[in-house]
Parts: sequence; structure tokens; C-alpha cells
Amino acid sequence: MSENEKQCCHHKDRRRKIIRRCFSGILIFLFIILIIILIIWAVLQPTNPRFTLQDATLFILNITAPNLISLTIQVTVVSHNPNTRISVYYDKIAVFADYRHQQITLYSVIPPAFQAENDNDVWSPFLYGYNIPIDPSNGVALMRDRDSGRVPMVINLNTRVRWRVGLFVSGRYHLQVSCPAYIPIGNPGGLGVVVPGGGGGGGGGGGGGVKYQLSQSCSVDV
Repeated sequence: MSENEKQCCHHKDRRRKIIRRCFSGILIFLFIILIIILIIWAVLQPTNPRFTLQDATLFILNITAPNLISLTIQVTVVSHNPNTRISVYYDKIAVFADYRHQQITLYSVIPPAFQAENDNDVWSPFLYGYNIPIDPSNGVALMRDRDSGRVPMVINLNTRVRWRVGLFVSGRYHLQVSCPAYIPIGNPGGLGVVVPGGGGGGGGGGGGGVKYQLSQSCSVDV
């Protein structure tokens, strides 16, 4: 091997060593950053947002056949972020009502939102369903509940959330909120307050409604 060839091989080996060292340094740096993020995350221990179903205003509840239901209802949901160092990004939130585990309204969508540390948000979506087909046994049960003056349903919120700690933003996590609502149909005991019409659209809900204060805590699954 000539002198020039030896020098060329030497330069190639040196270049490989430099590349390996740079690559190793980058990996070590990324590993340290990851460890720091995990330590901060473990110390802060983010707590799930808390949700309360504050009230529900019923405009329409019609059962035109044992398996067809029309419903117009407006609900007010309060979301609280209990974390003092962690904020929350919400993707768009899909809201719907169900009765005995069967969906009885279409989806209403709440736009994406940002919730700062220890902050509250209030959402008041309208939920509509017009001639929604349901199981006949559920239709019979719903008529029975309506006639008895107490209709149990569940208000559901489905979304994805991201946690922000300083400049770090986590990946998306599915968040499901279930709010039990017991609607005292017929205004027994003066529990409801008559309100002007506001349920226009979605099945002709242009008439007045009855607003019920619920203040019901919701379950949250992430």
C-alpha cells in the first residue's frame, strides 16, 4: 500500500470516528432531555379536568311511536382544570345524549379550546334529535319515565386533549365525559323555570322550554 493510500484510509477512519461521536452525543442529549421531561411529568402528576352538568333546558321531548323520539335540549357543562402548572388543549368536542345506552340526539360540536391552569370553561350546546329510531323497549321505558315525571339520560362529551407543561406539549389522549341527568319532566315541585324559545332548528324547537338546575358531577375517563 502506498503512502497516499495509507493517508486516505487514515482520514476515512478519522471521519467515521467523528461521525460516531456526533451521533452518540446527539443520542445522549435526547436521552437526557427525555429523562428531564419524564421527571417533570412525574413530579407534576397531571390531574384530569373536572366536569359538572350545571343545568338542562328541555324544549321538546316527543315519542311519536314506540321506537321514534324527537328531543331538543340545551345543557350547560362547566369544565375545571385543577392543575396549577399544567394547561389543557381540547380538540373539537362532540356532545350527545343517550338513554339506556342508546344515542337519542345527533352530535353537537364544541370548537377546540385552550384551558389555562386552574381555569374554568362553560359550554352550553344545543342537542337535537328528530324522529331518532330507538329500541322499542327503550321507547316504552322512556314513555313510562316521562309519564312518571323523571327522565334519566346521560350527556356525553368525547374529545382528545393535550397537556402543556411550559413549552412541552404532550401527545393526544382520548377523553370521555359522562354526565348523568335526571330531568324532572312536568315541573314538579317548582323545580323548573320557564324560558323563552331558543331551540329553533333540529325538529322545530322554536317554542319555550323549561330549565332545570342539576349541578351533577360527571365521570371522566382518559
